[in-house]
Amino acid sequence: MATAHALSGRLMGFLTVVEQPEFGLFGGYLLLNWAGRPLEFHCTAPVKPNRAQEILYGPTLEPFLYGEQIAATLVDQAKVQPVAVFTDQEPALALREGCSIPAALVLPPEATLPVNGDHRVLRFDEPHADTPGLVAFRLGRNRLAVPAGSADDGRLITERLADLPESFDLAEPFGRIREAIQEAQKAAR
Repeated sequence: MATAHALSGRLMGFLTVVEQPEFGLFGGYLLLNWAGRPLEFHCTAPVKPNRAQEILYGPTLEPFLYGEQIAATLVDQAKVQPVAVFTDQEPALALREGCSIPAALVLPPEATLPVNGDHRVLRFDEPHADTPGLVAFRLGRNRLAVPAGSADDGRLITERLADLPESFDLAEPFGRIREAIQEAQKAAR
């Protein structure tokens, strides 16, 4: 049987955050091998900011909650380290600030973006002085983006996943995570 260290070179992490208005934010983290089979799954207890945090954190609240509080906790809990972490929640990219694993946002298929061989800057929000934007790129049939300040992550991810089958859908695991979080919530009731 392969060791956890040997397996870690062939794993991808998928992280999402689900909001339940009555409870707060739940994070889920799924580690998959190249065949799409799960090796680990972790989810958080609900995280709900209080009014003072909302006021004090202002526009930095979501990156703090999604990236630093939820994503960093989940990635730290994992027994093995993936070659890259993918998310479908842009604020979760704040994980990269305190983590050595390259991270990318999986863009929805319906997004109309000018992505070709070039790296392009992409914005999802209004311009802010502290928001540098995203750099979009392709990996197989998937369209991804990384923070402009971590643009080298695009190259690292492309190199590390060069032998990933072109047909691998990087958006699909997020549905599995959401369903697993719902099941965990049902079991807790």
